[in-house]
Amino acid sequence: MSNENFKEFYQLDLSALAEKLKTSSAGLSRGFAAERLQEVGFNQLREERKRSVWQMAYEQYRNPMIILLLIAAFISWLLGELKDTFVILMIVLLNGLIGFIQEYRAEKALSALKQLAAPFATVRRGGQFQQISAAELVPGDLLSLDSGAIVPADLRLNEVHALKVDESPLTGESIAIEKTAETLDQAGLPLSDRRNMAYRGTRVTYGHGSGFVTATGMNTEIGKIAHLLDTTEKIKTPLQKRLARVGRNLALVTLVLCGIVFIAGLLRGEDTMVMFLTAVSLVVAAVPEALPAVVTISLALGARKLVQQNSLIRRLPAVETLGSTTYICSDKTGTLTLNQMTVEALFNAEFERVDSSLPDRDDPLLLALALNNDIRISENGDPFGDPTELALYLKVRQLGYDPQQLKEQYPRIAEIPFSSERQAMSTLHRTPSGDVLLFCKGSFEAVSDRCQKFNRLAAESCVTTMAGDGLRILAFAWSRFKKVPKDLQALEMEKDLHFIGLSGALDPPREESAVAVRQCREAGITPVMITGDHPLTAARIAARIGLWAPLPLV
Repeated sequence: MSNENFKEFYQLDLSALAEKLKTSSAGLSRGFAAERLQEVGFNQLREERKRSVWQMAYEQYRNPMIILLLIAAFISWLLGELKDTFVILMIVLLNGLIGFIQEYRAEKALSALKQLAAPFATVRRGGQFQQISAAELVPGDLLSLDSGAIVPADLRLNEVHALKVDESPLTGESIAIEKTAETLDQAGLPLSDRRNMAYRGTRVTYGHGSGFVTATGMNTEIGKIAHLLDTTEKIKTPLQKRLARVGRNLALVTLVLCGIVFIAGLLRGEDTMVMFLTAVSLVVAAVPEALPAVVTISLALGARKLVQQNSLIRRLPAVETLGSTTYICSDKTGTLTLNQMTVEALFNAEFERVDSSLPDRDDPLLLALALNNDIRISENGDPFGDPTELALYLKVRQLGYDPQQLKEQYPRIAEIPFSSERQAMSTLHRTPSGDVLLFCKGSFEAVSDRCQKFNRLAAESCVTTMAGDGLRILAFAWSRFKKVPKDLQALEMEKDLHFIGLSGALDPPREESAVAVRQCREAGITPVMITGDHPLTAARIAARIGLWAPLPLV
């Protein structure tokens, strides 16, 4: 048997991949795609233990206290105590109804949230591109990806053009990952290092590309996570355990006492039927009819308050469980942080911190921030694109300028796209006077090596400080030409540049995160941050929200 059968998709070259998936550069034929859809099913995340309405209603009456009340109602009916029977049954019914309504609403809300997925996908079938429902994707489909798109299935990329993907839903890494179509030979790579793969639920932030679908539905990486969450063992909450114990103990004690009363009456010579009715009446009287209703109403009120705080309670007993919590483990990206890169530090060519405004709208650093990006504007007027570029774009707004106006004033006429080899990207723009400006943006090492003499010691000091704070550092440089050069090769264009500044960006914590951490500790709860991000970045965020304090130097 070929060793290709034991390799992961990211380890296969494109010919072996096409053979394994029974596809080609023209995509699947429409007929074969239909057959495969019948074989593998729709590209949807399914809930394997979805509760029906009847199951939700039935579960409201399964605890021992409710069963004890039903027994008491039955005995009252046998004794002809119809009033007591009616009261007990009404308490049981209202108790179940309150719990059912709360859980039914929560299930409906969760179902609505699950519909938030990519509704359409552009695929190549039979050599022709067409748009289909994302639910109809099958392994082997050749899928096209564009900037801003949500990846609808797991893909092995076959073509990329400066493609970057935000994989924070899977890895917690807030910085978009640059993708490649090259084969990766190393076995056992973690998801974050499989750079020729794109996964369902992630988002394209920059560039475009295409790839072959390798997994759909529950077979995707996000589907495997959903399966683990759905198949976790169902355990009882502390309140459910205590109520069950109270119900069992109460039933046992009541039966023992009733037995003692019944036997004692017989030993005294009392009538058997009289003593039986007395013992049965004692059973009914010993049952706390209002206890389940009081507990359910209290939990429902707690759930209502939590809903007002944007917390969805799926099952009522979970309200009490929150009160018994001793540890809270939270994801970093998008939970403790905004999941939006923000420029935390900006230095000009003299390595002075830029805090409020730049000298004028023609300042090279300002123009570099505004022009050297591929940010686009959505239909509702919001900018979107690569998270780091978006942070630079919004920084221009913060400094009091409109980047769109600057783009109109300095239109782009050419570009040299980012590449992992160069670690930089450059754009060329026409000035109002007719000259041509080149702006280069990239890693400090890459950009500084392309620049004329500048104060490298001061620059390295700024870089070291920002790196210690866990910031993602970018350097900027520029050059001026009288006309567009004939040769737009990077080696010729990106040399003898003028260094103009540095930026440091970070996905900042939410304002409420520090308050939440403090409140947890005041309540005796230990907060824990879980992240796949770089340790320096994680430590920076943890320190800012009061989750962790670095040890003082001795």
